[in-house]
Amino acid sequence: MTHRERVLRAIRREPTDRVPIDLGSTLATTLTVGAEQRLRFRLGLPAAEPRILSRRSGTVIPDEAILERFDIDTRALPLGTPERRPDRELSATAFIDEWGVTWSKPEGGHYINTAGPFHQLDEPSVRDVERHDWPEPDDPGRYRGLRERARALHEQTDYAVVLGLGVGPVHQCQFLRGYAQWLEDLLARPAFAQALLERVTDILTAIARRALQQTADYVDVVMFGDDVGTQKSPLVRPELYRALIKPCHRRMAEVVKSFGKPLLYHSCGSVYALIPDLIEAGVDILNPIQVSAAHMDTRRLKSEFGGELAFWGAIDNQGLLPRGTPEEVRAEVRRRIRDLAPGGGYVLAAAHNIQADVPPENVVAMFEEAREFRL
Repeated sequence: MTHRERVLRAIRREPTDRVPIDLGSTLATTLTVGAEQRLRFRLGLPAAEPRILSRRSGTVIPDEAILERFDIDTRALPLGTPERRPDRELSATAFIDEWGVTWSKPEGGHYINTAGPFHQLDEPSVRDVERHDWPEPDDPGRYRGLRERARALHEQTDYAVVLGLGVGPVHQCQFLRGYAQWLEDLLARPAFAQALLERVTDILTAIARRALQQTADYVDVVMFGDDVGTQKSPLVRPELYRALIKPCHRRMAEVVKSFGKPLLYHSCGSVYALIPDLIEAGVDILNPIQVSAAHMDTRRLKSEFGGELAFWGAIDNQGLLPRGTPEEVRAEVRRRIRDLAPGGGYVLAAAHNIQADVPPENVVAMFEEAREFRL
């Protein structure tokens, strides 16, 4: 069974020879720069300049030597960066992106959004959305070389190719407006909140359509991320999700499905209560399966939703990977495979990006056990 066949069979909920394994194919299943450096040293690999996947998150596209060492089944196909409106540097640790959002990096941390075009508006209106200078979906920098990279991965390797579309409308609206203000808008200013969500979704669906027009012949999975969960519950009431957010997620899914591709959707947190809506909106595969969040028990998820949904992730990196032993990590891998993999429907990965505080011995234990264990 090839790597690509293994992934495709798993997401179709069909049996595989072993559980497929992902590292680095998405914005939420990779390594930070520091984690990759430590892992390279542990594996005896020479130092090398990291291939940056996300400046904001400080994450990498893992070195091919690492991916081959662990027999990883997937490879990343990220979009390019805009050329007409590149990041505008404010300092060595701050910049403004094409959306007009300011990102600042505290010492020793990741970039966080500290300002945006709608942050300071006390009573934002639909007119404010209409007046904003929005990014250009057709910016050639996003797509330069994209088809060629996709074709090379498809024709010269047997890995499953994952097209990464970046974040979804929820995240982007939060960046533009501010997290607290955006949540308030959903209830206090629904007309503005809806207009902002729809305008952002217009741009994101246009980008997705253009990217798939160039790569659909060569990609196997399409991914975007949009957190709608907290540690204890959904970010908003299910009724509010259905009214304002779900239509935008459905629009994203419809574009992906129009090209015949499965949708891998990422949301951290406790999303159990929203899973029926996510399935109805068009989600085929759910990531990251944050098992440390409330109501995210893997056995229950498989029992209730495994007939309609595949699962991607589930190895706890909130507590276990940074603080557990290699033996505990191996036991966790076996548990999640037993819960989620019977009959297919599971791609194993860490339940978010592996940070620099994770001992490399635990990373090795996770991927070695995933590759070796059989049901």
